[in-house]
Amino acid sequence: MMAENKITVLVAEDETDFRTIMTFWLESKGYAVIPASDGRMAVELAKEKNPDVVFLDLNMPGMDGVEAFKSIRKFNIDVPIIIISAHLGTPRAKEAMSLGASGVFSKEDDFEKGFSLLEIALRGNKKLKERTK
Repeated sequence: MMAENKITVLVAEDETDFRTIMTFWLESKGYAVIPASDGRMAVELAKEKNPDVVFLDLNMPGMDGVEAFKSIRKFNIDVPIIIISAHLGTPRAKEAMSLGASGVFSKEDDFEKGFSLLEIALRGNKKLKERTK
């Protein structure tokens, strides 16, 4: 069960090792993590759990990150969504940014960069301003 005061982060990533490391890293920073292994699961969990921030891998089997992004936006227009990608210059990455992603986290980057993107997204989220003070 998640503590009420913890910021919840949905991490949608089909690579088990990367998802596990990212989950562990975020939990070590004090966040509650909701892991998802594909886009469909990410959409279902985003609807059910209402996370504060979403990290969404672009390239996942079945429903990819862009499709999941669009689906989440149909029922939650405010949640910050940060794209995870190994290839930032691709048309899909550009499309995700054009949809209003809060940032892009490259798999080559240090996790501290992902943490910075997360902090910026949290500061810009009206719903969380009171909770993060």
